[in-house]
Amino acid sequence: MIEGLSHITFIVRDLERTSSFLSGIFDAKEIYSSGDATFSISREKFFLIGGMWIAIMEGESLQDKTYNHVAFKIPDEKFDEYMERVRALDVEVREDRGRVKGEGRSLYFHDYDNHLFELHTGTLEQRLERYRGKS
Repeated sequence: MIEGLSHITFIVRDLERTSSFLSGIFDAKEIYSSGDATFSISREKFFLIGGMWIAIMEGESLQDKTYNHVAFKIPDEKFDEYMERVRALDVEVREDRGRVKGEGRSLYFHDYDNHLFELHTGTLEQRLERYRGKS
């Protein structure tokens, strides 16, 4: 039986640069660094973001940017604050997809290795309700 999501791993070229990215935007707390040791396939670091285990491992960046992404929930009143955090790191912000009112707001941005992240203010329940035409 699946108990939930264990962790998410991103392959990145520069562990330190990505560490700054994660802490600067998501307030990620670093909980482990392998240093020069290799217990898996490469050097790695572990973080907690909102209680979620996020791992980064050294390797080659993604070649292409896609819409595959990880979305983190944020409160609507903090949207502008997070927009400033993202822009301060000078990363590519992707234009939001077309939205209908009541679905929440989203901020999409790529990291330095072409991973797409989203900060989203809505919930699954709000989106389903809106898609059913109840809002």
